[in-house]
Amino acid sequence: MASTYSALKIELIGTGEQSGTWGTTTNTNLGDAALGEAITGSADVAFSSADVTVTLTDTNATQSARNLRLNLTGTTGGARSLILGSGCQIEKLYLINNTCADAITVKNTTGTGIAVAAGKSMFVYNNGTNVVDVTTYLTSLTLGSALPVTSGGTGVTTSTGSGANALATSPTLVTPILGTPTSGTLTSCTGYTTANLSGSIGLTTQVTGTLPVANGGTGNATATAYAVLAGGATSTGAFQSIASVGTTGQVLTSNGASALPTFQAAAGGFASGTRMSFQQTSAPTGWTKDTTAGINDSILRLVTGSASSGGTVAFSTWAAQTADGATTLSTAQIPSHTHNVPYYSNQGGAGQALVNTEQLQGSATSATGGGGSHTHSLTQSIKYYDFIIAAKD
Repeated sequence: MASTYSALKIELIGTGEQSGTWGTTTNTNLGDAALGEAITGSADVAFSSADVTVTLTDTNATQSARNLRLNLTGTTGGARSLILGSGCQIEKLYLINNTCADAITVKNTTGTGIAVAAGKSMFVYNNGTNVVDVTTYLTSLTLGSALPVTSGGTGVTTSTGSGANALATSPTLVTPILGTPTSGTLTSCTGYTTANLSGSIGLTTQVTGTLPVANGGTGNATATAYAVLAGGATSTGAFQSIASVGTTGQVLTSNGASALPTFQAAAGGFASGTRMSFQQTSAPTGWTKDTTAGINDSILRLVTGSASSGGTVAFSTWAAQTADGATTLSTAQIPSHTHNVPYYSNQGGAGQALVNTEQLQGSATSATGGGGSHTHSLTQSIKYYDFIIAAKD
């Protein structure tokens, strides 16, 4: 019976097989090249501006995909995927260390996988179908340093403020506080039970699973749309919310230290009615094309004075001319000229042969001219760009 292989590609010696050599195979299975890789091993997986696929094959020789830790290196050139390919559709834990400049998603040939951020490490679990988070819930957490605002914390571990300035250490809290707080300094907070945090809440109510202020958290799990707690150690406090998220194109504008910011139309830009030319067929978004017939087929003229219009000949008609108009020259316009006229005389006497002798005596025809018309070739193919005129809505 021939050998078979486990999910981790540990060689399983068949009954009666490998007589005299089974010890070598067993040592390999239990050594660093097989079982050791799965328990504590680390392997580099290099990227080169493309996704990378790793596989597991039937051999107890060293294989990258068998290792516990996969160290992702190289150049990604954008977000990439580490694909657990053939033989890897098994239940297995991985520690992913992403040293690359972009996020890398660890996934099976099916499923969405888990994205590991650039420069970060995390445990993921391959359940045979999809790669999922190892940890999704913690009953408590103590941090070695303050949780930064970008990760949902406050960035501080203690509060030096008091009253309305509670928690106003660093970073600066910019949202105003409502209500009149009691005296005292808020030194710790274990969380709240109110779900929406839109009203007053007590500081003494315990909530499981929220990060305390002493550890750099906010002490609540759902206050993403609210401001900071108003009050000291014994105040019921109040949270203040921004009333709406505005509409498309609006910006959030400060109304001073004593009022909430509001969404307003963005300032600046072009005033309605502003007219400009555009080198394109259709007007840009927010502009209206001027289709007045009188301005069609015209050229653009730059002036330093008042803008006006004029002329009657369409640009395409003027540019299409290839000759000037025919002109008939009058007698006065034709250069004056004559033609000499030859004549013949008989030099012999009676009965003698006739001898033709041309004698030029200065006789000439009367002055004359052709009197015809003529044209001159003309090329006026002028290069141009089509522009439109559009007015700001």
